[in-house]
Amino acid sequence: MRQYIVDAFTDKVFGGNPAAVCVLDKWLSEELMQNIAMENNLSETAFALKMDNEYYLRWFTPGGEVDLCGHATLATGYVILNYYEKNQNEVIFNTLSGKLKVEKDKEMYKMEFPAYQLHEVPVTKEMEEAFGYKPIRAMMGRDLVCEFASEDIIKKMNPDSNKLMKLEGLLQHATALGKKYDIVSRTFAPKLKIKEDPVCGSGHCHLIPYWSKTLGNNITAYQASSRGGILYCELIGDKVYLSGNAVLYAISEVMVDTST
Repeated sequence: MRQYIVDAFTDKVFGGNPAAVCVLDKWLSEELMQNIAMENNLSETAFALKMDNEYYLRWFTPGGEVDLCGHATLATGYVILNYYEKNQNEVIFNTLSGKLKVEKDKEMYKMEFPAYQLHEVPVTKEMEEAFGYKPIRAMMGRDLVCEFASEDIIKKMNPDSNKLMKLEGLLQHATALGKKYDIVSRTFAPKLKIKEDPVCGSGHCHLIPYWSKTLGNNITAYQASSRGGILYCELIGDKVYLSGNAVLYAISEVMVDTST
């Protein structure tokens, strides 16, 4: 089975967020896909399959399957459009979050995702203790979004993963207004056995609806992890459009028995 490692939301290797992309001839068992994701030990391993002239896509973290992943979708789009559908400029994936499109535009890849609906929740002592700083506002969708007072806080925080585990939300996002970029953020996912996600696409499906109320619908975002990543974002109706670069790191063969 052919596997690709792609760094997403960056134009250079060792930046952005690495995702493994496995291109299948048939669906594997969920147990095997989970084991492959655990063996890769990346924040996401994507499994893509073409059936009846349509592509299907699933995402697994080391801790389980998820319903949406931006960087692994970008990585899979990069692989399909560069190695399997070379004459096409877009690919549509059938996923747990509906149909998702990846469109190639020169060196960039643009994706259309559903925007998460958010509601405000009280800032709690538990949030402050988990992040190490007190949020000035907290919102809940699938994930918890906490706004902080400055970019400097986002960059220097060292959250307590055990305490983050006890907070609401599948993932926890820390965000603030940026200096060079419109917004900055970091994403933590201990519930999925990921201490920090280097660049989180689905997180920006929370962050862009949140920040658009004050910054407008076109936002340039920087994920301030140690690897770093840049996302060019737009909110149109109930859709979030994320654009970014991608670069290939490796191509390999996964030597497992896929017959069962």
